[in-house]
Amino acid sequence: MTQAVTIPGRWQHQFVQTNQVRLHCVTQGDGELVVLLHGFLEFWYSWRHQIPDLAKQFRVVVPDLRGYNDSDKPVGGYDLDTLAQDIYGLI
Repeated sequence: MTQAVTIPGRWQHQFVQTNQVRLHCVTQGDGELVVLLHGFLEFWYSWRHQIPDLAKQFRVVVPDLRGYNDSDKPVGGYDLDTLAQDIYGLI
C-alpha cells in the first residue's frame, strides 16, 4: 500500500491509490492477509466487531469500496469488473 495516512485508534486508517481511485481502508494486525468487503449501503464500520479478533492472527484490510464513505466517488466504474480491479490493486 502506498501514501498511507494514519489516524490514531485501535486500527489504522489509510488511503490507497488504485485503479484511478483513492480508497479509504482500515487495517490492523500482522500475518497473512484477510480482506473484508462490505455490502450495499454499508462501509468498513460494519466489520468493526470482527476486525480486532481477526487481527490477533491476520493482517486485516477493510476498504470502503468506491463510492462509499471516505473513498472516492467517481461518476462511473461501478461494474463488477472495475470493482474487482479496485480490490486487486489494493492487494
